[in-house]
Amino acid sequence: MTVDSMASTRPRGDCVQLLTPEGERVTHPGYEDVDFSPEQVRGFYRDFVLVRRIDTEGTALQRQGELGIWASLLGQEAAQVGSGRALEPGDFVFPTYREHGVAWCRGIDPVNLLGLFRGVDHGAWDPAEMNFGLYTIVIGAQSLHATGYAMGMQRDGAEDAVLAYFGDGASAQGDVNEAFIWAGVFNAPIVFFCQNNQWAISVPLARQTRAPLYQRAQGFGFPGVQVDGNDVFAVHEVTKRALRGAREGNGPTLIEAVTYRMGPHTTTDDPTRYRIASEVEEWRLKDPIERVRVYLARNGLADQAFFDSVDEEANDLAASIRKRCIELPDPGPMRMFQQVYAEPSPTLERERAEYEEYLAGFEGSHA
Repeated sequence: MTVDSMASTRPRGDCVQLLTPEGERVTHPGYEDVDFSPEQVRGFYRDFVLVRRIDTEGTALQRQGELGIWASLLGQEAAQVGSGRALEPGDFVFPTYREHGVAWCRGIDPVNLLGLFRGVDHGAWDPAEMNFGLYTIVIGAQSLHATGYAMGMQRDGAEDAVLAYFGDGASAQGDVNEAFIWAGVFNAPIVFFCQNNQWAISVPLARQTRAPLYQRAQGFGFPGVQVDGNDVFAVHEVTKRALRGAREGNGPTLIEAVTYRMGPHTTTDDPTRYRIASEVEEWRLKDPIERVRVYLARNGLADQAFFDSVDEEANDLAASIRKRCIELPDPGPMRMFQQVYAEPSPTLERERAEYEEYLAGFEGSHA
């Protein structure tokens, strides 16, 4: 019997929570039998620490001029790792530009994420190989792409599902609501995962909606679930169930993971201009990493040697990605003609020839 099977019962209303900010294991109606092995929990903790270190390094690299911009996930590790680890190999992910933790769970080299923000590529991974789409900068656009892909899966007879990420601000975009309509009407095998981090850049949640975001699903004819987005146990279980339902033909689900963006929207943003320090401190006490660390230590599931080894691994990872990021080669100017269209066209070839001739007019140019 693991510690989880002896969890106490503490109703939390509609929001699913299985691990409190104090690291106490609790249950929620309908989730009484959920259990996690010590190995799983230690795996979650390792993911958290490594993902946060990747994020910290991304911010540092941008501040030092090595990246043009960086979108931090600080504070949202449980929402991303919990959902990312609920995926099956055949499932496909459509991310925004902040899902570094989900990318980690899908086995994508962090340097491939940094290359995009360094401006040397558009994302150096193969979406078809990793089942993880390229980052989407246009707010909410990926929700339509995801719904179309899910409908394609459905028509091909595949027994897989799609997981589409977006933020609370994107939930007000037309693309997201159109995706809800299509997914609901065609019973598409998709899970919409909203990371409600409380701020759409500088616009607070109270200025975005009068009702909880998960309740919007009712108007489109499919279920919505609200989960403590800083609780990896709850996020993992809710996402696993929603994905399983999608694979079994039950259609879409909207998950609202209530979390918090601890840092700026991106490194070009100054959050101190629009939010107060006490709010940030309140959410700091709900840190997803600390609650798992306390749970592990309190229940004798990990010792100091384990925590030290994870920290050492994080240091090694940071040094590696920093070195490899700085060594990324700048793309040649003709590369933009190679990665736009799947097949060449007369127009593209003419433009390529004209630009090549233009570059040749500069001494020492390299096409």
